[in-house]
Amino acid sequence: MPPNANISRRSNGLASKATVSTQDLDNDPALQSVRTLKSLKGTEIAIDGVIYDIADFVHPGGEVVKFFGGNDVTVQYRMIHPYHTGKHLEKMKMVGKAVDYEAEYKFDTEFERDIKREVFKIVRRGREFGTTGYFFRAFSYIGFFFFMQYNFATATTFFNYNNWYESGVALAIVFGVSQAFIGLNVQHDANHGAASKRPWVNDLLGFGTDLIGSNKWNWMAQHWTHHAFTNHNEKDPDSFSSEPVFAFNDYPPGHPKRKWYHKFQGAYFIFMLGFYWLSTVLNPQVIDLRQRGAQYVGIQMENDYIVKRRKVAISLRIMYMFLNIYSPFANNGFSLATAGIIFLMGVSESITLSLLFSLSHNFENSDRDPSAEFRKTGEPICWFKSQVETSSTYGGAISGYLTGGLNFQVEHHLFPRMSSAWYPYIAPTVREVCKKHGVNYAYYPWIWQNLISTFSYMHKAGTGANWELKPLSGRA
Repeated sequence: MPPNANISRRSNGLASKATVSTQDLDNDPALQSVRTLKSLKGTEIAIDGVIYDIADFVHPGGEVVKFFGGNDVTVQYRMIHPYHTGKHLEKMKMVGKAVDYEAEYKFDTEFERDIKREVFKIVRRGREFGTTGYFFRAFSYIGFFFFMQYNFATATTFFNYNNWYESGVALAIVFGVSQAFIGLNVQHDANHGAASKRPWVNDLLGFGTDLIGSNKWNWMAQHWTHHAFTNHNEKDPDSFSSEPVFAFNDYPPGHPKRKWYHKFQGAYFIFMLGFYWLSTVLNPQVIDLRQRGAQYVGIQMENDYIVKRRKVAISLRIMYMFLNIYSPFANNGFSLATAGIIFLMGVSESITLSLLFSLSHNFENSDRDPSAEFRKTGEPICWFKSQVETSSTYGGAISGYLTGGLNFQVEHHLFPRMSSAWYPYIAPTVREVCKKHGVNYAYYPWIWQNLISTFSYMHKAGTGANWELKPLSGRA
């Protein structure tokens, strides 16, 4: 039974759809300022075409609300406020209207209402955060990480193979996996605001990102944008992050981003994922906290919230490099062999993390262009439907305990601010509702099935096989 089953079975009323009438907007003197989205200040955000000043806004979820200052956050706001009502927005100061706002996604659809209604029967409002089991696993992974961090940073036995478990190879592989466990099981929930209802707990655990060589604010910039626009042809930074080395996007033949060597990416992409750690640790974006992937798709990353955190980000990166690059060299000699051990640690972390992430949205029959219908007809698409059809789920609870629930990508993308501890309990219900509404739900009972589908997709995306005419049918 799910945690708190005795109370989670109670019926939960859904929040009513929030509406602000056109007449109310036109009559409000504060909204007579008509501007463009690009003119937003660092203390302003736009939601549904209305501009709000959040400089003095005290958000119950903490200051993180100011992270996306200067941007249209309509989709981001909706995805982390499943109980959204108009009263939420009334708490912020309205200062204008965005003349160029255009809604690609629609919310409060029949599918969204139905899936929320059924899921909220299982997870009662206010109980969607980390359970006792979640925190037990999280602190177990944290303890394992610090134990391995100490051993890797202080080891002088990299090249002593009398006790294999003290060798640099063994330490590098195990320490790399321990870092990946932090990325999967600790920082991920925290930086989604899902580990705890207490903002300081999420903020503290979120620094796990920096403990493993990345940066929490750069990660949030890219990852939250990815969640909002999953597989979007122009706005999902994850879908462009590997280019031009290999392509997650299935570009049509002749597209300028399609390279000749992509024909072989099905064979080499997994090896290139091994460089993820190196490209992250040595990434100069930690200096200005302007995550280039998010910037590439139009997210503005210049506001007081970000500027004030640059020194912290740089200090944490220096600490990481001291412990995991300088210390191993100092303790075991400055040599190519020592460098190889350090790189092996990075590869171990990289493969564990990035291979699991690559399964999530890159598989056969995934929706690689969910906004295509909008571009064709101008009719907004159901955001909840697009999240399901661009994601996959594999395995069950055991896989979830090891991957921080990231095997439940469908459930995670529908409810990103719900702790991963709940996903095994809501998954059967999500599948039933999707079936009822004719929404394609990709489920693989075993991870190896998802892996095969991902390798097949990457090969076909590289060769353009999906664009070839089907024999006898005449259809592409």
